[in-house]
Amino acid sequence: MLKKLASDALGLSDIGKIIGPEDYDKTDADDYVRHEDNEKIYFLIKTKADEYCFTNLALIHVDGENAASSKRTLKRFSYSQNKISNVLLETAGKIDMDIEIKFTLGNQAISIDVHKDEIDRLKDLYKALLYIAETTHENNIILDMAGQSLDKAVTVLQNSRTNDANLSEQYKELTEFGFSWLKSVRDQYHEKDFGDVFEKYINN
Repeated sequence: MLKKLASDALGLSDIGKIIGPEDYDKTDADDYVRHEDNEKIYFLIKTKADEYCFTNLALIHVDGENAASSKRTLKRFSYSQNKISNVLLETAGKIDMDIEIKFTLGNQAISIDVHKDEIDRLKDLYKALLYIAETTHENNIILDMAGQSLDKAVTVLQNSRTNDANLSEQYKELTEFGFSWLKSVRDQYHEKDFGDVFEKYINN
C-alpha cells in the first residue's frame, strides 16, 4: 500500500520516469536488491505498471500486468548469464512525448519508454549498456580463443609419437594445467560486476 502511494506521489504514467537515488526506497525493486552481496542500484525507471532497476550485477524487472493490478512478477537478469546486445536509443520526434531505449538481454527483448524530457539522463544509461555489450562481446571472443587453444594442444599431444605411459602422464599434466589456466582466463574475462562502468557513465 505504501509503495502504491509512493508511486502515485511520483506522478507516474505508462511512460517511464527516471527515479533519483533519494526515492529508490519508495520502489518495489529496492526490496530485491542483494545488498548483502554489495549490489547497488545505479539507474531506475518506473511506470505505473513496471520497474526497471539497473544494478551493478543485474537488471531487476518488476513486471506488472497493468497499472490497475497489484500483481507483480519479479524477473532478474544477471549480466554474467545474460549477454547485453542490440542496444538502441530512439529519440523523440516533434509531436512525440516519449523516447525509447531498446536492448536484448540474453534472449529477452527489452523496450522501455521514457518521457522525452529525460533524454540527457537516458543517454547515460545508453552509453553504459553499450559499453557493457562491447566488453562482454570482446571477452567472449577471448574465452572462445582460449578454449580452442587448449583443444589444439590436446590434439597435438594425442597425435604425437610417444609411448602410452608418457602420453598418459603428459595428458594428465596438460589437463591439470589447462583447467587452472582456463579458470584464470575466465576469472579475468567473465565479468559479473559492472559497477565501475555505471560509475563512469551514470551521472546521478
